[in-house]
Amino acid sequence: MRLLATMSIACTLAIPVAGRAQDVEGSKDHPMFTRVPGYQIATYDAQDFSKFDFLTDPSTPVEGKYWRIEYTLKEGAKKVGPLQIARNHTDLIVKRGGKKILENVSAGGGTTIAKLPAAGGKNIWVELDINNEGESFWLIVVEEAGMEQQVEFSAMDLAAALNTKGSVAMHGILFDVSKATIKTESAPALAQIGELLKNDATLKLEIQGHTDNTGVPATNLKLSQDRAASVKTYLVQTFGIDAARLTTAGFGATKPVASNATDAGKAENRRVELVKKP
Repeated sequence: MRLLATMSIACTLAIPVAGRAQDVEGSKDHPMFTRVPGYQIATYDAQDFSKFDFLTDPSTPVEGKYWRIEYTLKEGAKKVGPLQIARNHTDLIVKRGGKKILENVSAGGGTTIAKLPAAGGKNIWVELDINNEGESFWLIVVEEAGMEQQVEFSAMDLAAALNTKGSVAMHGILFDVSKATIKTESAPALAQIGELLKNDATLKLEIQGHTDNTGVPATNLKLSQDRAASVKTYLVQTFGIDAARLTTAGFGATKPVASNATDAGKAENRRVELVKKP
């Protein structure tokens, strides 16, 4: 996922290639910001999914795509004051419709936090922690997002869960937003269900669709039914499973397994469940 691909957020200051020569290997500036002149990247960490507690009062935990970049002053370069560093970043966010959450910065250093609305009702959080009168600073950015499920049950695990619990939730079956179209990255999870059904020719399953509570309940109910039907069609057409062995049902947001108050909880509630039938 490319951050802010359609938002065109960037400073206008051009940075010459030579200014990056001393950066730590594998590092780069965050795509939202060009760097403060005279600074180099000392440490760099970028993760597709992580959590950071922003220094609000109380602290605000935010999960999503994560960057933590430490900038240090180059030898012989002119130091930039902490407040100037802070506002060069947060003022840019405010100009693009964001909000400054905290500014606790003095001549010695400090912390500033801002957030910017992004697509899908998400936010992009930014924190700067400035040290030693501007000798160094940390830039932390988290783009709110749910975790993409990459590990799924094997066919053997599915069989064991169905035999002991009678049902199993699948979070690796993904759909286009507000549609019943199965995404291509769902293939590994669906392949395990296909293998499960082929290994046990007597097994019958009900495929249940579930959504979070975003949107209109009636629309969510229909969407969950359609998604369950799409999974059935995929299994029949791709693996040659007898359609009579598979039934479908949709429950919309009526059977949550987590709170819909958080993105993580909503991700848990958006699921396909397999239920063993007699």
